[in-house]
Amino acid sequence: MRNLLPFISSHPGGRSALTCRFRCGDACFKETPNNSDNEYAGDIIAGAVSRRSMMRAAAVVTVATAAGTAALTGPSAPQAEAAALAGHGNKPGRPQKPGASGARGLRFSPVAPNKDDKVTVPDGYAQNVVIRWGEPILRGAPAFDPDKQTAKAQAGQFGYNNDFLSLLPLRGERGRQVMVANHEYTDEILMFRGYDPANPTREQVEIAWAAHGLSVVVVQEEHRTGKLGPVNRHPLNRRLTATSEFRMTGPAAGSTLLRTSADRTGRKVLGTLNNCAGGTTPWGTTLHGEENFNQYFANGTTAMHKRYGIGTSASERKWERFDRRFDLAKEPNEANRFGWVVELDPYDPDSTPRKRTALGRFKHEAAQPRLTSDGRPVVYMGDDEKFDYLYKFVSSKRMKKGNSRAAREHNLTLLDEGTLYVAKLTGDSPVNEIDGTGKLPNDGEFDGSGVWIPLATGTTSHVPGMTAEEVYVYTRLAGDKVGATKMDRPEDVEPSPRTGRVYVALTNNSDRGKEGKPGADEANPRNANKHGQILELAENWDDPTSDGFAWRLFLVAGDPDDPATYFAGFPKSSVSPISCPDNVAFDAHGNLWISTDGNALGSHDGLFGVATHGDRRGELKQFLTVPTGAETCGPVIQDRRVLVAVQHPGEIDGASVEKPASVWPDGPGKIVRPSVVAVWRKDGRDIGV
Repeated sequence: MRNLLPFISSHPGGRSALTCRFRCGDACFKETPNNSDNEYAGDIIAGAVSRRSMMRAAAVVTVATAAGTAALTGPSAPQAEAAALAGHGNKPGRPQKPGASGARGLRFSPVAPNKDDKVTVPDGYAQNVVIRWGEPILRGAPAFDPDKQTAKAQAGQFGYNNDFLSLLPLRGERGRQVMVANHEYTDEILMFRGYDPANPTREQVEIAWAAHGLSVVVVQEEHRTGKLGPVNRHPLNRRLTATSEFRMTGPAAGSTLLRTSADRTGRKVLGTLNNCAGGTTPWGTTLHGEENFNQYFANGTTAMHKRYGIGTSASERKWERFDRRFDLAKEPNEANRFGWVVELDPYDPDSTPRKRTALGRFKHEAAQPRLTSDGRPVVYMGDDEKFDYLYKFVSSKRMKKGNSRAAREHNLTLLDEGTLYVAKLTGDSPVNEIDGTGKLPNDGEFDGSGVWIPLATGTTSHVPGMTAEEVYVYTRLAGDKVGATKMDRPEDVEPSPRTGRVYVALTNNSDRGKEGKPGADEANPRNANKHGQILELAENWDDPTSDGFAWRLFLVAGDPDDPATYFAGFPKSSVSPISCPDNVAFDAHGNLWISTDGNALGSHDGLFGVATHGDRRGELKQFLTVPTGAETCGPVIQDRRVLVAVQHPGEIDGASVEKPASVWPDGPGKIVRPSVVAVWRKDGRDIGV
């Protein structure tokens, strides 16, 4: 048995202090915004429901879900382990051979945990840097020169700290696709020589504004390899920044809560900020979640500012010195115009992106739709904060098929009408079996049932004491009021296109179990949770519009030698170590691919694939690692290519432009640059088969 990998950071997960400072404004070191007295799953079980009645409820859910493909019935952990081993010539505790063995789509030699300053991929695979921060993508944009950078130049160049990626087809242009990228945040210390955090210049601030937002870039495939490269100055290429025009739509658009001195209509917003993960819609648009927007605003004055984590003093970047809208003492409603899901039409470079108020306002990590049987989109969303909530939105409109102008115009209204819900989970084990160590309860799984509590439908509020507009703008407060379940930082949420099951990445929560904080419950079973878990959810009757669901923990992350970890019952001797799951995606085989953020096991972040069904369910393999200080984002999993966004390389405490902690991607003497990387098989065959 190998020794447990060391935990090496005092920050949540394995993040550096520099990352915490610029990415989320040191959110984990400030007072937790959610101070509601909502019950936790364990408390609900102990105080309100007997084990027998819970088992009856779970049985109802199991029968219901059995009618669809997403039932969460299955063997206990020992039975699952035996099933996983059966017929494969393995014995308990004997590692499987790498390479050809494994679930279809995961037949590669897993990459070992490492601390190498490069992107490491499996044997037999190749890679290239698709595009770097600062590469020109618009007509007239100059070549990147970090010592001569201007705001005008940056507005025509690929933005900083790429996160979510989407690849869409481009008809009529062989070998080309449309790539859309989020640019989550800027780290000025790694962007500017001699940067003075106390006294940024106007030019530095305006460059940072231009480095935020979104990029649309057409990419070209090299015919004989899997290499991708940008098509500079393509007519579809586009940059959206912190000063671009966006439109508020949906039931809260025009609300007095969204009006400012510069926009008395409450419908026109400048910019999008801290875009983290997102989603790609069946109708050909992309969705972008505004996450840690709170850190850009200064001088919070209200209880709602505090509930959203906005401080009462100056901001880190001091933007309020150069634009009054970032000073909430002067413009108290400006922050209400951020924290939304943004929808972008990448095929129309003249369109105005829209902030969809019907999907609620919180720290959106992502938004990935699925369709109901009658064609209505359902969007699952997480609020990336310790002890905040899981949501879904069910549209009241059906998608129109085809690419006609009428169909596209109709489909651009789908996310403006419907019902917004928040989740409440209960477990099916006695509270004394959840001891905070991660030990499985006697029934062999962390599992239970849940309900979706409606918050608002159109202009109708379902929350006592709140108007519909207040529900949409102050969605966190609405979740507090209806008793939603506090979770361990729900980040990316993705429904499986094969089974309909929904997978929720719960990244970590180092505060769980601390004095004055709630302890473990069945959905969040570890105190001082440094490694996170992935929750699997099945809607009743496999119906995304259902108001009830069954759930269980699919993975409890960490070192496999740690008794507190769990891999869907698969033998732990045959999986890769994983910590802090963040973004997730699916391949064509139904495998879940997981990128990590803040690996707390002493190695670099990476990308992992895990089987979600069959006798290898829970088999997890590491596909790549990223360079020093970097986080793995994206990802996009195609048949013959994997794309990842390598975010904040070199973001290590004490690093600067003058003292880089990484030399990726261009080697010594070059500035460290966040970039997008493509990976493919050298023999040209599909990934992992």
